[in-house]
Amino acid sequence: MIDFVLTRVQLDDDVTIGDLTIGGRHICWICEDTVREIPGVPVAEWKIKGATAIPYGRYRIKRTFSNRFQRTTPQLMDVEGFDGIRIHAGNDAGDTEGCPLPGLERRPKGVGSSALAVIEIEKWLDAIDRNGDEAWIDIRPVLGAL
Repeated sequence: MIDFVLTRVQLDDDVTIGDLTIGGRHICWICEDTVREIPGVPVAEWKIKGATAIPYGRYRIKRTFSNRFQRTTPQLMDVEGFDGIRIHAGNDAGDTEGCPLPGLERRPKGVGSSALAVIEIEKWLDAIDRNGDEAWIDIRPVLGAL
């Protein structure tokens, strides 16, 4: 098992920015919707459809076919209360409905060079596949945030 670690470092009312690493090495930034999670409270009670970051936790990443994008993309599996969570290109919270959007550049309310960041993540996933390992993502708050 190989873990990507997404540490959410900027928790604003309108956007969340995180640092994606693997083996302690920075890969890219991640833009997400607002974190609304209330620990211990069921997802249905705090989720706003299309405007909420997924819950903190650890999720398997599998590449599956996306009907929306008409190609294979990395999907986070078994995210409670969410369906079709995929890593795909985008620049700000308006481009996502709960999905993590990677970018090589960190911006005040989003990310830049997103398509290049997706390619970088795909390279890591290719290497993980070649080694016969599983890919996982561990989503964490910045220390002291929760």
